[in-house]
Amino acid sequence: MIEDAVNEVSKLPGIGKKTALRLVLHLVKENENRTTALTTALARLRANIRFCKTCHNISDEEECTICKSHRRDQSLLCVVEESKDVMAIENTAMFQGVYHVLGGIISPVNGIGPDELKIASLIDRVAKSNGGIREIIIAVSPTMEGDTTAFYIHKKLKDYPVKITSIARGVPVGGELEYADEVTLGRSITSRTLFS
Repeated sequence: MIEDAVNEVSKLPGIGKKTALRLVLHLVKENENRTTALTTALARLRANIRFCKTCHNISDEEECTICKSHRRDQSLLCVVEESKDVMAIENTAMFQGVYHVLGGIISPVNGIGPDELKIASLIDRVAKSNGGIREIIIAVSPTMEGDTTAFYIHKKLKDYPVKITSIARGVPVGGELEYADEVTLGRSITSRTLFS
């Protein structure tokens, strides 16, 4: 029983066998009600979770609260890889637009092409907006795969009357230049902004 539980827990991202064993042993020592509450919550999550029909973000309704909100700027659309990226951007409280979750990025090495992502629905969303979406911010990882995805999206949307931007990339606040990698430092130099 313990071995089965350890094997299942170790399938979670970032959890190896040792951590899985520690977690399982912790659950065994816990009050049975706490363990049951956890398993019930996970079962309910799995049974009731949905994805928003508009943006593909995790939701417990057909359309998520961000897409339904009249306070959000519907003309400003931020394209991200996963729901966790929406959460990260929302935590900044700096973005008041809406989102589109791709469900990953193009990665031929991992067998993920444009058809496996929510790119077609993004293009359809822009087309159906009849110019209502004025700007698309591409906020994907600054990797080769992320850049490929951004380039592909840009190519697909070039004929629509929409401004396409990407998030700024560069040296983080409090970062030391000597520890920044060459690509990040190079992008920081080329994407420099006016000092004010």
